[in-house]
Amino acid sequence: MKKIIEYRKLLNVTKTATLKELKTIYRNNMKDHHPDTIADDAERIAAEERSTAIIEAYHFLVSVAPETLEKTKAEYIQTTTTQPLVDFYFDNNVLYMNFADGNQYEYFGVPKNIYIKMVNADSPARFAKRNIHGAYLYRSAVKIVANS
Repeated sequence: MKKIIEYRKLLNVTKTATLKELKTIYRNNMKDHHPDTIADDAERIAAEERSTAIIEAYHFLVSVAPETLEKTKAEYIQTTTTQPLVDFYFDNNVLYMNFADGNQYEYFGVPKNIYIKMVNADSPARFAKRNIHGAYLYRSAVKIVANS
């Protein structure tokens, strides 16, 4: 959750910002901080770092926006209800879950004690279905494409 707050602060948006508002704010920030518009080398390096942070923040906030989650909800439900949980781990206050279909989801704000309960559960997948899916903010992290 700390990451989300930092990204919102960087772009100066609220948690109710729509995708359209995010896009407008992102474009305006990029116009103001684009490295190609700066002649001084030292300032250009700082602008590159700032623009990289803006791009990262924008993409992240788009991935957790309610509109994005609504668009991908059917696939999320399909994966979390029908696919076996292959692997899961907890890193830097984020719970990562990998599923057999290649989808990986990141869950934000999951307390460490919930993760420990999941590790110790007879069925971590069942524990996740009951206690994590639908209870925490998530985003799709990757879709691993199997080579045919």
